[in-house]
Order: sequence, then C-alpha cells, then structure tokens
Amino acid sequence: MTDAADLTARLIRCPSVTPDEGGALTLLADMLTAAGFEVTRVDRGGTPNLFARWGPKGARTLGFNGHTDVVPPGDPGSWTHPPFSGHVKDGTIWGRGATDMKSGVAAFVAASIDFVTETPPDGAVILTITGDEEGPSRDGTIAILDWMETQGERMDACIVGEPSNPTRMGEMMKTGRRGSATFRIRATGVQGHVAYPHRAKNPLHALTRFLADLIAAPLDQGTEHFDPSGVQITSVDCGNPASNVVPETARAVVNIRFNDLHSGESLTQDLTRRARAIGDETGVALDIEADISGEAFLTEPGPFVDLVRDVVARETGQVPVLSTSGGTSDARFVKDHCPVVEFGLVGRFMHQVDERVPVAQIHQLKTIYQRILERFFE
Repeated sequence: MTDAADLTARLIRCPSVTPDEGGALTLLADMLTAAGFEVTRVDRGGTPNLFARWGPKGARTLGFNGHTDVVPPGDPGSWTHPPFSGHVKDGTIWGRGATDMKSGVAAFVAASIDFVTETPPDGAVILTITGDEEGPSRDGTIAILDWMETQGERMDACIVGEPSNPTRMGEMMKTGRRGSATFRIRATGVQGHVAYPHRAKNPLHALTRFLADLIAAPLDQGTEHFDPSGVQITSVDCGNPASNVVPETARAVVNIRFNDLHSGESLTQDLTRRARAIGDETGVALDIEADISGEAFLTEPGPFVDLVRDVVARETGQVPVLSTSGGTSDARFVKDHCPVVEFGLVGRFMHQVDERVPVAQIHQLKTIYQRILERFFE
C-alpha cells in the first residue's frame, strides 16, 4: 500500500513556492515511473509540469489534476513548526501546502498507484500535475492540455483534487466555478488648483461616480446553480500628496466574480459602455483594461457527477452539496477538455500560517479516490 500521508510529508519538504519546482515533481515522477506509469515533463515558459499515464492511449480514461506549487509561507518565525518541515505530531501534518494541495496530490497519486497495481483496469489513468496554479496559471495546466492535444491524449472525465469541503469531509463537491474578471480603470482629466475648479477636470469625481454606479445595484440575482455575481473595488489611487491640487489622473481596480449569466466579454462591453457615458458627460477619459482569468462554467449533473457524489456519500456518511462557490481553480481549464468535478480535503487552513491537515483525512481521501477509480472502470 502506498502511504498517502507519508507522501504528503515528503512533498511538503520540497520548498516548491511558485515558480520553483523544489523537487516535488521529480519525487512524483520517480514514484510513478517505478509503478509503471509513462511519465513526461511538459515544462513551458519556465513552469514545471508533469503528465503521467498508465494504460493504453485511446482507452476509457479517468484523469486527476492538481498542483504542487504553494504560496509563500511568510515569516517562518510565526509558524509553530518550520513551514517546509512536514512535521507530524498528534495525527496532524504541518507545513505549507499541507491543505492546498500537496495532500490532495499525494492522495490521488497513492490511490492511482495502488489501483493499477492491485486491480489493473481495462482502461487508462492520467495524472496532470502543474507547478503554476498559485502563480499566473498561463503555462501550467493550460500547457499540459495543449501538449495533450498535440499528442492525441484524452481524458473522458477528470477530478481536480483541490480542497472542496468548508468544515468537514463529504460536505461539498464543486461542479462549477464562477468566472473572474479584473478591470483596471484609468481616469484622465485636467490638473488644476482646487480654488478654480472650472479650470480643471477632476478625474476622481468621474472615477468615483463610475464606481458608485457600478455597485449601486446587483449585476444579477443569481441562477439555479450560481450565487449572484459579486463586484468588489480593491483599489482607488491618484498618487496626489497635495490637498490643494486637482490631480490629472486617478486609477481604480475592480474584481468581478460572475455567474453564467455573464461572460468576460459581456462584462467588458458593459463597463466600457458605462465609462464612455460618464466620460462624454464629464470630459474625463475613462480607459479600461480587462484581465479575464476564467469564465463561469458548470458540469451538469449526470452519470459522472452522480458516481463521485455517491462514493463520497458512502465513504463519509453524508451527501455532498453540489457547489459553484469559492475562487477559481484549474478546473476552469480542464472543463474545455472533458467533464470535471472538484473534491478534496477540508480547506480550513489553506494559505494560513500553521497550515496543517489531519492524517486521517488524507487516508480517507485516498480511499475515496480509489473507490471512484473502481466504480469508473466497473
């Protein structure tokens, strides 16, 4: 039996802060190769990526996706145990990546190795693991999927092992995600003395009006599977140290997490229209730069979703809620390749100082993944 908890601790000891590989993918490549997987490094743009397949190309295939890169640990002195120690105490593993998501990767790697070794399926298992999920995400899972397309590699369905449960195992699985769009607005007016406002055009007045109009009413009321879209102003700045000067320029940043009533393009068009109207009225130019990091998507309920949900319910004793909440994940890229769901550990401590995970949860997750493999290939 492959010990997923021990593998989690070994992965934590690899300091794989984005974009460094830290030895994590090398460790996994060696393990998977020894277990009979065909392993390929699919690095692109300095980003480390790993593709592994067991079984014949073109056969019925279940895939797993995850990442070994982690966010910076912050001040190591704030941690109870060193952030890359993989310290195990009282049934808990401590360290950066313990929750997000070296434990999830360890669980599906261990489950896959044991499954193909003990009960070789009539099909194939594919593992796609990136070192760029916590970074720009331009040359990570996208690069693997691009490479798979050129090689004729295909998954029929995929599980992303991100932590999906808010407080307890079996509580929630993700069948979709909201889209994410960041808009950077630059307002350009005319500088002047505050005592002579008729000689100036205040960019802050136009910009704050734009922002106030944007948050005055909800973008929507939500849909059957999604909460209402959310608008958050994250920055407003003009860099003006003087109280008696109308600045020439001002900037703001807005992030919108949107449901399937919108697309990145439709939101960009809407904000551009609003900005143009205010600009025409005030004489202040409002220029918008859009960065769409992911579109909203939903994996419709069906046989694959039902299979995963049933296994989770049997192993945890509760039926998981089908959710589209939370931030983005690499499922937003996988969904263009095949049906995808997310199920992993409890995400309570992810990205925190003293990130940690109970050993029992890792073993339970490995068992869930192994049962999913068995059911998929029945």
